[in-house]
Amino acid sequence: MHELSITRSIVAICAENANGARVTGVTLEIGKLSGVMAEAVRFCFDICAKDTSLEGAALEVIETPGLARCRNCGGEFALVALFGRCACGSADLDVVAGKDLKVKQMEVEECVQPADVLRRRA
Repeated sequence: MHELSITRSIVAICAENANGARVTGVTLEIGKLSGVMAEAVRFCFDICAKDTSLEGAALEVIETPGLARCRNCGGEFALVALFGRCACGSADLDVVAGKDLKVKQMEVEECVQPADVLRRRA
């Protein structure tokens, strides 16, 4: 199951970009043609986030549909697999959407420093 290693990478990327702050939410976009099972990522997320700044964070997964453009007629249509046929009969397609996996958004708690720490810096 490669989703476990993918989810570990997502957690690591988010933790690094949070710069030590606690992450309270993560929104992922997973394309239907990416080869990544959204349910498996959901299952792995809490396990991978344990003992990190993402522990307890809410995970939202947005599954984006596949979209293809026919090189023959130029038509665009939904694609549910990496292969298919256009209504014109051509299988000469460009996949234009649905193969991505990205962190769309991350919510982080605001870090507030105690007043005495701020006074010492002044």
